[in-house]
Amino acid sequence: MTRSDKWKQRPPVMRYRMFCDEARLHGIRVPENGAHITFVLPMPQSWSKKKRAAMDGQPHQQKPDLDNLTKSLLDALFEDDSHIWDARTSKIWGETGMIIIEDIGEKNA
Repeated sequence: MTRSDKWKQRPPVMRYRMFCDEARLHGIRVPENGAHITFVLPMPQSWSKKKRAAMDGQPHQQKPDLDNLTKSLLDALFEDDSHIWDARTSKIWGETGMIIIEDIGEKNA
């Protein structure tokens, strides 16, 4: 096994590839003329019901970084994402993980 083969089989790389495949499989689309992308990250099961209720919808201010989430999504969906010229992103806590994509292109016109 070569070094590159070892690197390509690491768990983070495999999770990234699975994310890319799932994004393509679900037919996720990002409008080229502007989008607001919200990453909803699931709250840990270990949190109490009180803490979960308090944090639901609140800003997610820890890893993974917002720019890494955005880059991985756009890289998964586009061969060349240089034509995306307006995208606003945010990440919040939620009960279940999801990606919400809103078209803001009409607002820009």
